[in-house]
Amino acid sequence: MTNIDEAKTAVRDRVWRLLEREGAVPEGSYGKIPGFYGAETTAERLAALDVWKQASTIKANPDWAQLSIRARALKDGKLLYMAVPKMAGLQPFFLLDPTSLGVPPEQAAEKRGAAQVAHRIGIEDMRPIDLVICGSVAVNRSGTRIGKGAGYSDLEVALLIEAGLVTNETTIVAPVHQLQVVDEEIPETEHDFSVDLIITPDEVIECPNRRRPQGLVWEDLTSEKIEAIPVLAMRAREHG
Repeated sequence: MTNIDEAKTAVRDRVWRLLEREGAVPEGSYGKIPGFYGAETTAERLAALDVWKQASTIKANPDWAQLSIRARALKDGKLLYMAVPKMAGLQPFFLLDPTSLGVPPEQAAEKRGAAQVAHRIGIEDMRPIDLVICGSVAVNRSGTRIGKGAGYSDLEVALLIEAGLVTNETTIVAPVHQLQVVDEEIPETEHDFSVDLIITPDEVIECPNRRRPQGLVWEDLTSEKIEAIPVLAMRAREHG
């Protein structure tokens, strides 16, 4: 574990313990993207923004913390790409089209519901993304964020950048509890991306100094990680 990894782990541990101590999350949230209380209010606050109203395509993680936003996207008629947990398979995204769900938006937006009613697609079949909704454990006001440490959000965004689907026109949003917004510096590596907006139940924070990778940073990926994610394994074989 590098010094950066150790520093990130320390921030995660402090935030997880703080959230549980303050009763801001359900029991058992340690080690996860926290499904915080107030997530519905956060979704309403985001939906009131022009950047949401103008968006037609949204990509979101499958965590419970973003469920209210995913459901709101479908209710508002937006095309929703939801990452398949752990990027399993060569088609690592669910496509949820609000015009042909067959079930209520709240059900379709759940992990189980999406697996039942959504089409699975590959990156080559996706449209450009207007908004990325990323799960986070902690984020600071400059937009630096950390997830739970598995790295899937970073990989998804990197792949979408390489495909030209996440561009300078795309806004990346972190919906979090106010206690997840930290004042300290969070160390970054080459593959980390920053967020443009932080949405909490209490406020909207615009983040300066956007930072995004150019794409995948292969040097940061272990052979085990590559082989565990079919899309990466295929890309590695294609590139020799």
